[in-house]
Amino acid sequence: MTPFDPVLDALDAHHPVRARVRAALAELVLPHADEWERARRIPEQGWRALGDAGLLGMPLSGDGFTDSAILLEELGRTGYAGIRAGVAVHAFMAAHYLDRFGTPEQRAELLADVRAGTRVAALALSEPDAGTDLAAITTRAEPDGSGGYRLTGHKAHVANGSQAGFYVCLARLRTVAARPRSLAGCGFLLVDADAPGVRATPEPMLGWHSADVCEVTFDAVPVPADRVLGNPARTLTYLVESLDFERLAAGLLAAGGAAHCLDLLDGFVRGHHVGGAPLSANQVVRHTTADLAAELDLVRSYAHLAALRHARGRLDTRTASTLKLRATELAANAARACLQYHGARGYREGSAVARVHRDAAAGTITAGANELLRDLVFDTAAPS
Repeated sequence: MTPFDPVLDALDAHHPVRARVRAALAELVLPHADEWERARRIPEQGWRALGDAGLLGMPLSGDGFTDSAILLEELGRTGYAGIRAGVAVHAFMAAHYLDRFGTPEQRAELLADVRAGTRVAALALSEPDAGTDLAAITTRAEPDGSGGYRLTGHKAHVANGSQAGFYVCLARLRTVAARPRSLAGCGFLLVDADAPGVRATPEPMLGWHSADVCEVTFDAVPVPADRVLGNPARTLTYLVESLDFERLAAGLLAAGGAAHCLDLLDGFVRGHHVGGAPLSANQVVRHTTADLAAELDLVRSYAHLAALRHARGRLDTRTASTLKLRATELAANAARACLQYHGARGYREGSAVARVHRDAAAGTITAGANELLRDLVFDTAAPS
């Protein structure tokens, strides 16, 4: 008999937490999702509703993280990658920096608002010329003479950018000797979005419409000394840990997104008839669908293993990178097959199939381009 494992059991497809999360998303998100896509943001009342339902305050570590893993998967299954990205950046990725590296005072001030959905969180890491290569950032924070900083720079691809209450911002701190194209001398700052000198400009994207993606500029923005996040001397350590967590979250989201695509694909090929027979009568169609479904089973199992490792404090770069790589590639392949077999009806503007196709491409770019992740997987491969 297989030993009972409370963490793995919680990730079972029939666990009651999954049913509750799916029902909550069906009530709070799906009826409004198309409207949010058109508005290109989750509205204030949407954030508050998610907070009231407890969906923005799930555990970021420990055995309780299994509930969070379920939420991330189910967000993916909604089929709206912009919504899932906005929620994940707010409640998981940005919140992780604050929860892990913030002072008790910083956590007390901000985390309650994050969990309630009353103050939206955003990550300001990438720049127009520094995406996957974060060592190339030029945003700088110069001492202001009173222990704080003046922040100047230009960040890009910032989800929740225009509605953020605060940004977790990576910048070069002039108080630490810095080397060009290095993270030495960099640090994280908590930047209030309403501080003078902050400007967010919508950045039109091919997909992820409801993620409120913006460019954010900082023009001599005052940052008090108590807004430095953690120890700047440990910035690289913080970043590696946080990127591993971000890739775990991205992999879970993508696994859910791939499952949504497979639901669309399977229903269509079984129900759509060509020449008097269902499309699934074609062996090529059956085998393509079967290959994707089989790979989804493997990816979901690996995603649950990665979630288990994180819950027990053992997530590593290879596991996180492998999951994000394979899950986002699967989601992109499933979306491509879904579009191909739906034909012209799937290519129509506004169709669910067109949306998942354009959204899936972003998953292979964000949280580290998949080309970089292949290098990380190779570099961390253990000898046999």
